[in-house]
This record gives sequence, C-alpha cells and structure tokens, in this order.
Amino acid sequence: MIKRLFGALLLISLFFCGCVKKEQAVQDELTAIKNKDLLIVGVKTDIPPFGYLDKNGQNIGFDIDLAKFIAKRLLGDENKISFVSVNSSNRIMKLTSKEVDIVIATMSITPSRQVIMDFSIPYHTAGQAIMVKKDSKISSLMELENKKAIIVFGSTVEKSLRSNVPNITIIGYKTYTEAFQALKENKADALIADDTILLGFALNDSSVKILPKRYSKEPYAVAFRKGESSLIEEVNMILQEAINRGEIRQLKEKWGIN
Repeated sequence: MIKRLFGALLLISLFFCGCVKKEQAVQDELTAIKNKDLLIVGVKTDIPPFGYLDKNGQNIGFDIDLAKFIAKRLLGDENKISFVSVNSSNRIMKLTSKEVDIVIATMSITPSRQVIMDFSIPYHTAGQAIMVKKDSKISSLMELENKKAIIVFGSTVEKSLRSNVPNITIIGYKTYTEAFQALKENKADALIADDTILLGFALNDSSVKILPKRYSKEPYAVAFRKGESSLIEEVNMILQEAINRGEIRQLKEKWGIN
C-alpha cells in the first residue's frame, strides 16, 4: 500500500515538475530580457524615415522610436535598449542566431517567413512600388519586360517580380543605399521596393520619381524567434494599446509616413 502511494505521489510530482519546466521554457526569453534589463533590437541604419543614422551616428527613425516605446513598456525606460544594425539579407540570421532579441526593420509578414519565425500584429502596411529616373518613359510594371530592375536581397520583391514579368533581368544588392546608387548610375531601368522605403530616398533627390501604382500590401511587424509566446503576447499588448491610443499614428505623423 505504501509503495503504491509513494509511486502515485512520484508520478504526480513528475507531472507538475514537467508543467513548471514547460512554463519556464515559455517564459525564458521575456524573463531573460527583464533579467538583463536590456532589450537588443535589430534595426536598419540606411532606410529613412524608418531606421537610419543622424549626423552624429545616432539611430533615429520610426522603427527606432517604436523600439524605444516597447523598451519603456517592458523595462520602464526607453534607454534600456541596444541597437544592432541589420539589413534585408542578414536580419533573419541575426534573429535566429540570438544576436538580437527582436527585429524591427521594415519586415513584412509572409507565409514563408512565418515558417521560421513569429510576428507581432502589424504596425504599418506598405506597398511595393517602382522608382525610376525622372526622365524615364516607364509608367508601369509591364513595361519592364526585357529590361533591368534592381531589388534588395532578402526583400519580398523578387518572387512577385519574376511571376509578373518573366523576361525581366533582376540585379540584386545587399542594401537599399547600394540599390539606390545603382539606379542613379543607370545600372538598371528601375528600382522596386516598398513605397515607404523608396519615399525616404525620393524626398531628398529630385532626379528620381516613384510611379503611383502599388503592386502589393506589405504588413510590417516585429519579428521574433519561433515559440517566444510570452514575449510576443507582451509586445502585442503594447502595440495594440499604442494603436488604440493613437500613439502609432502620432509616430507616423512625426516621420511623415502615410
């Protein structure tokens, strides 16, 4: 009788121990951030108005302010944050390798990305657009048939471009700064990217123009490693509150984002 009772108590103990360990695993990332009292965020440094460097080399932009907003809600101080420069080619690697805790870097939600990472609720919706030189006669995507177009590696553009314009020649670059410079140097007929990214370049350079049509909807969101449910839930609550209170809208107005 005693052996049976002991066995039953042991099974119950193991069951609850397993539940506690499972709960701790779920809490790990959020707890780790709070324990180190620092949020490490992957951001872009060459994409105004979302993420770029000012004349003093300081990170500024909409995504930077959003990251500070999240840090303040998580840790009580917007300065308890460290920024790591990422681009479209390496931001997923820096997230999955745990170099950063989260990524806020004009990253749109796609089915293929959702296989390897998780996302917050969207905080902005962009659309793919075409940028050309000011004197270009190109007026639509179909007119790029048998021409050259510039994209940035790791963006969502290439797949849709190849399906819509089969005979286009695609030239890829690692950063948007390099891609924009290539367009300026007439290495291709057009640069295709999210409209909000292109806008940052067009506002400061009258030699280019953005065509009016948009060819997709790109919901931007905070990116997480798979399974960080507690951290995702916390960030989603922060974002939803900011949306409801109009704070996201105010940030967009500050940075001239439509």
